[in-house]
Amino acid sequence: MFDRTLLEPVTIGTSGLGKRPGADAALAAALLSSPFRQIDTGNNYALGRSESLLGEAIAAAGGLPGGKIVFSKADQHPESGVFDGDRVLRSFDETTSRLGLDTLPLYHLHDPYTITVSQGMAPGGPVEALLRLREEGRVGAIGIAAGEHALVEDYIRTDAFDVVLTHNRFTLVDRTAETILRLATERSMTVFNAAPFGGGILAGSTFRGASYGYQPASDEFLAHLDAVRALCAQWDVSVAGAALAFSLAEPRIHSTVVGIYSRQRLEELPGLAATVVPEGFWDALDALGDPPPSPTD
Repeated sequence: MFDRTLLEPVTIGTSGLGKRPGADAALAAALLSSPFRQIDTGNNYALGRSESLLGEAIAAAGGLPGGKIVFSKADQHPESGVFDGDRVLRSFDETTSRLGLDTLPLYHLHDPYTITVSQGMAPGGPVEALLRLREEGRVGAIGIAAGEHALVEDYIRTDAFDVVLTHNRFTLVDRTAETILRLATERSMTVFNAAPFGGGILAGSTFRGASYGYQPASDEFLAHLDAVRALCAQWDVSVAGAALAFSLAEPRIHSTVVGIYSRQRLEELPGLAATVVPEGFWDALDALGDPPPSPTD
């Protein structure tokens, strides 16, 4: 069963695991030996390679180390886009086979963009299959994990899910997921907040240029971001540290999912999670006003 009282504040995200041939096997092993208990993956991450690498690391360790838990997600067929009940069951079988695990504590419906919510909830659809997996005890809880906030809100309103995972939409410079948090809290759902760095821009990454949440950001949005950076400098706190602290401090969020792409980032994460932000910083942040519309939706 899924017991959210056992969740730790930080969950490791592995969407990038499997994209660097020859380097990620060692990273997968490091994730298992890290101080972080929870690991989040997905059927289609790196075309299944994320799960396979984690499974190989689990096997090499003689099984999932004590205290560690792995969450995953049901994905549409990677070629046809089909996302029905049969696809969910096949996705689950693929995932558990790769990981070498019989059951999962949490299994999400992931990015159901090729179907409508009505199709998702229909007989023979993916949600019915998720409910079946939960009833059979093969998963402890079911969740909805996606980006588009209106879609996530509609799935929450079905009252079918135990958990929601939102990403890139509740950060130091974005409050798009506010309704998601409200609806989930009203239903006593467990909430995972992923991508607290907005796709990297709040962690100092320049890999995607002037983009936020994988989308080009407006001049207005970037100007607000610059104001937040200046505020962080004024209060002598790193932008990344403040960004993670922002998510960790929100009482409606039960765990924050931080994507890990390298050993260096993994080794830096404990210190980042321990960042102490002066109390007055949050009032100063509020004084900047509401963030402008983000490019995510």
